Amino acid sequence: MGVVGARDTRITLVRNHERRGSDGPIGDPATAWDVTGGGTTTLVFDTRDERLVDSHISLNGTLNNCAGGVTPWGTWLSCEEAPYTPELAHHGLETRQRHWGHGKARRPHGFVYEVHAAGERSPRPIEAMGQFYHEAAAIDARTGIVYMTEDRTPAAGLYRYLPEVPGQLLAGGRLQMLRVPGRPALDREVPLQSEFPVEWVDIPEPGRGHTPGTHDGQGVVRQGLAAGASAFIALEGCALREGRLYFTSKYGGAAQAGYIFELDVDRQALRLIFEAPARNGFSGPDNLVFSPGGTLVVCEDRVGLRTAGQYLVALTPDAELFALCRVNPDLRGQYLGHPLRDTALSSEWAGVCFSPDGAWMFANLYAPGVTFAITGPWPPGLV
Repeated sequence: MGVVGARDTRITLVRNHERRGSDGPIGDPATAWDVTGGGTTTLVFDTRDERLVDSHISLNGTLNNCAGGVTPWGTWLSCEEAPYTPELAHHGLETRQRHWGHGKARRPHGFVYEVHAAGERSPRPIEAMGQFYHEAAAIDARTGIVYMTEDRTPAAGLYRYLPEVPGQLLAGGRLQMLRVPGRPALDREVPLQSEFPVEWVDIPEPGRGHTPGTHDGQGVVRQGLAAGASAFIALEGCALREGRLYFTSKYGGAAQAGYIFELDVDRQALRLIFEAPARNGFSGPDNLVFSPGGTLVVCEDRVGLRTAGQYLVALTPDAELFALCRVNPDLRGQYLGHPLRDTALSSEWAGVCFSPDGAWMFANLYAPGVTFAITGPWPPGLV
C-alpha cells in the first residue's frame, strides 16, 4: 500500500489485495485483466474527520498482488507474486495449480501493473519489467530507474529496470540483475557493515518466466544466475531515499531470521546493515518505508513462533530497533477456518506508509484484512 496523493485534508492510498484463485475478479468483470481475484483498492481518508470517505476497485483480474511501490508521478506499481502462463500449465503444474487455485486463468501473470488512483478500464502488464515472483518496487526520481525485489527461495534476485523513457514504463526498457563479484550467494555469512562493489547483468528474455520445458517460475532468476548474478533469499520490501536503496531478506542470515541491506546506487556499493540474531525475537523483516523525517519503518513477518503479536518497528541510524506498535486486536469470528483472534495475533503487518506531513501512519494487518490509520504523538525524529 502507498500514498499516491494528498489534497487538503484528504489522503489517497492504493492498497494491494494478495488474493489467489480464478473463480472471478473483484469488482467489475468488464474492467478485469483476467478471471483471477487479485487487484487493488483506492482509499480516500479524511484526516480532519478521521474517517474513510471513499473506496473503489482500481485494478482487478490480477493474481497475488503482494507489494509494489509509489512512483514519483503519483501512481502505484502493483506487483504480482505469481508467475503463471496458461499455455504451459501441463508442464508440471498440477500440484501448484491445486494449491493456488488459478487453473481457470486465461492470461499470463507474474508482472507489474501501473495503477492510477481512479483505475483504468484496460489494465496492462509491463512485460519488459519481467515475469517472476515480484515483491516490491522503488523508483529513483533522479533517473527513473526502478529497483525490484523477488520473493522466492532458495534463490531470488535484486533487479533494476532501466526505462527507455523515464516515467513511461510501458514504453520498454532493460531488465538487469545485481551481481557482487566473488559472491555468488548472499543468503548466509554476509559480514555486517562490510562493503561490496556491485555490477549488473542483463536479462535477455524478461518475459520468459519459466525454465524451458517447465512451469517452475524460475526463468528470469536462472537467466541472471547463468550470467553471474548473485542469489539472495526471499527478498521483500524496498525503499529508496537520497541515493540509497534499502531492502529486506526475510530468511537471510545465520539464524535465517532476516537481513536488511543498503545499496548505494550512486557509488554502486552494497552493505548489510542489520541481521536478526534469532527467530525468537524480531524476525522476518518484510515491507519497509521511510517516514517523512527519514526514519526507516519495518513490518515484521515473524519466521519463528507466532504466539504473540507482531511489531511495526523503526530502525535507527545505529541499526537498533524500537517498537512503534504491536498486533493485539480483540477480533471475533472466523478467517480461513480459524478463530480471528488467534489469526490476528499471528498475522503480519504489511503496506506501512505515511501521509506527506508525517502526522498519520497507515498499515495493513494481513489477516483478517484490516487497514489502520494511526496518529501520534510519535517518538522524536520519526516525522
